[in-house]
Parts: sequence; C-alpha cells; structure tokens
Amino acid sequence: MSSEKSLASKRPLAKIRVMKSPSLASVYFLVSIGAFAQESSKSSTAPATLPSIPLPMSVPATGPTNDAAYAPQPILQGGVVIPLYPPDSPHLKKDRIREAEQYSMSKAAPGRINSIINIHNPSIEVHTVEGGINTGAAIILAAGGGHRTLNVGSESADFVPFFYNYGVNTIILRNRLRNDGYNVQADAVNDALQAIRLVRAHAKQWNIDSNKIGIMGFSAGAELAAPAAIQFEDFDKKNSDSSDPLTGVSSRPDFIGLVYPGPSPFARGGNPPIPRNCPPAFIVCGGSGDRVHAIWADEYLAAMLQAGIPNVEMHIYGNGRHPGEQLSDGTRMTGGLTAKNGIPFGTWQDRFVDWFRDLGFLQKSGVDTKAARDITAFLAQPALRKF
Repeated sequence: MSSEKSLASKRPLAKIRVMKSPSLASVYFLVSIGAFAQESSKSSTAPATLPSIPLPMSVPATGPTNDAAYAPQPILQGGVVIPLYPPDSPHLKKDRIREAEQYSMSKAAPGRINSIINIHNPSIEVHTVEGGINTGAAIILAAGGGHRTLNVGSESADFVPFFYNYGVNTIILRNRLRNDGYNVQADAVNDALQAIRLVRAHAKQWNIDSNKIGIMGFSAGAELAAPAAIQFEDFDKKNSDSSDPLTGVSSRPDFIGLVYPGPSPFARGGNPPIPRNCPPAFIVCGGSGDRVHAIWADEYLAAMLQAGIPNVEMHIYGNGRHPGEQLSDGTRMTGGLTAKNGIPFGTWQDRFVDWFRDLGFLQKSGVDTKAARDITAFLAQPALRKF
C-alpha cells in the first residue's frame, strides 16, 4: 500500500513539473508556429507586387517627312521596299508625294498593322524565301478595304509566313486609294501592273522565276488583279518610252487569284476583249451569304469559260459572308487566312495551294509550268466560238 501511494504521489508531481518547466525546444517550437501564422496572415493580405509589363518592341512606324519623296517603311521584318515610280514620275502627285502614310495599329496585338491610308508614293515590299525551298514563284498581294483603306494585316502580312512554307516569295503591294483622291482604273490598276513589271525586272536578283509571277487580290484588291489579267498588253504599249527603265518588261501576270472579289471588268454588262494568253485564275467566295461578290466572281468565270482560257477554277462556299459583315451570333466575318469559325470557307487557301501545285508553280524554279504549256497549246488552236 505504501508503495502504491508513493507512486501515485509521484505521478502528478512529475506532470506538474513538465508543465511548469517546458523545455527550450518546446518554447522555440511554439514561438516558430506563432511567427509563421503571423507571417502567413501578412502575406495573404498584402501579396507581392508583380513587375510592370514592358512596352512592345520593334513596333513598325512610319518614316520621316522632309523635302524628299516619302520613303515607305517595311511593315514586316526584313522587307525590301521599293517605290513603284521614280520621284519625278508623271504618275505621282507632286504636291502630295512627301506626305507620310498613316497606320491603323491593332489594339490587341502590339506591333500589328491592320491597315494603311494616305498612300501617295505607292510601293512593293518584297519577302523572299530560303534557297533550299525556293520554288521561284512569287505572289503579289493586293489587299482589300473598299478603296478606303488597305487592309495589309489580314490580307497581305499574314500570307508571308504561310506562303514561305511552300517556297513561295511574297510581295505586299501598297497601291493608291480612291479615298485619298485617286481613280481605281487610272491609278490603282496601273500600280498593280507596274508592280508586276518591277518584280519581273528584279527577278534574277531575288531568285524569282520570271515565268512564275502573279497577283492575288482580295475584295477591292481583286479589282486590280482582274484587270491586270486582261489589260497588260495595253499597259505595256502605253509605258514603252525609251526613258523608262522597265520598257520591254512584261506586266502580264502568270496567274491571278480573286478572293471574295469586287466587280471585275465584266461586271454590269462589261464586255472587254480578252487576250488569248490571258492567265489562269483561281476564284473563291462565299455564296448566297455574300451574294453580290459571288455574282462578280461568277461573271469573271463565265467570261473566261466563253473565251476558253485554260485552268480557271472557282469555289463558291454555301456558308460564308464578306469580311466585316455581322454574323447571327453578333460577331463579324473575318478575312484572309482566318479559320472563319471553322466553316469550310476557312480552308480556301488549301484549295488554292492544290490548284497552284497542279499547275506546276510549286516545282523547281526554271522548269516550265503546266500553266505555261497549256497556254501555248491553247494559242495553237483556232479561236473558240461563243455559246
């Protein structure tokens, strides 16, 4: 009994001794927990400040203005920019040639130029491809914009890397606009034909095949490409002065592309003569949703079929509207290479590549294309009767 009492009396004493005299480790542990809790409370109420986002770099800018003709600047890295005409050309307005172009920049994609206006010194911007993949083909890109603006973002710049992957050189055309006081036929169409001559004149320097140079026009830009296909002979005759360094260089495109086109020379009952060596054409448009442009596309096709011009291909998509038009969900139809909400119309560029390959434009430089052989064979035939 005495031993049990002794043990009982010792147990509470030991317990009291531990509580009254905690070890140094226990004290440190409790203090650490308190400090951690306090720090956690501070961090949850006052998070660290993120560093500020730096400004975009290498944003394209217009060139300076001075007493000389305005020097157009490249809108994409590495672009070689050449004015279409010498500064003293009678084609230019002397009182406006020094004015700078004006860029409309994207608000969501820093550095992206959506469109350009105030073009008084028209030019081309050349983008070549690596020698190992270079087919020698070159496409001059004529953007749309209703002759009010030049939508070089979606309908020119986006195509440079796209066509690069196929070994195709690209040239961005900056033509003059009706909104800036120019006539589409007298000025803008001439800019397109002059661009073809200029590219052909420098073809060797840029490793371009002079027999593989064409033009692709979008909407209002197609109003330049379509006339170029039938007016090149007349243009070359009018611009054959011995003082012109491009005299003798043909402005005939080897192919054309008409993408959701504006009115061609065959619209509204037009019936201009069609040269028998008129180039092949690829035509694409939305259907009933873009009815008026589809009719203009169909008018060009019908004229080419009546003339028997080889290798003219057209795609009219059942679902699709003109770029910028409002859709049923409140969004707007996009142009150029965009997927267009996943509808088949958004893959038209793949159909163009199929057509382009089929005609031999993606084979090695210097090799005769099927397009050229078919034109030669067609010229050897008697003229076809109209139906």
